[in-house]
Amino acid sequence: MKRVAAREIAVRLCFALSENPSDPNEFLEHTFSEEYYSSFKDEDKLYKNPPDEKQLEYIKNIVTGVYEHAAELDSCIEKHSIGWKFGRISKIALAIMRTAMYEVLYMPDIPDKVAINEAVELAKKYETPETCSFINGILGSFSRALGEHVADVPSEN
Repeated sequence: MKRVAAREIAVRLCFALSENPSDPNEFLEHTFSEEYYSSFKDEDKLYKNPPDEKQLEYIKNIVTGVYEHAAELDSCIEKHSIGWKFGRISKIALAIMRTAMYEVLYMPDIPDKVAINEAVELAKKYETPETCSFINGILGSFSRALGEHVADVPSEN
């Protein structure tokens, strides 16, 4: 399994957890139990092979991190979604943006541009072209704002 597939699984799990809030660790333990996870392999090729240890760690990090930082991530989405009410944004678009923003903020090994590009590519599978443009705009604005914030920090020379 590649990171792209692991990211898509993470987004789906973030979506599911937002629909039915529960303890993320219990949710993940249940989801990745051999019997439960393998029950999806015939329905969806994404679940054909279980994630390896590295990908499972990545998925768990995303899902628990997005859950724990949901208020912060939603605040970022609201701040950059000028002209849109938060309630109008689809749940899958929120899961995609939360995942990308979490990667940008808390996973320094993933370049910002990669997180954003992968989010937009994933959105193309689930959303309309207009929503994909919206997601791209929100994430671009978010990334630029972070860059400006970092640029404003005085150096220690």
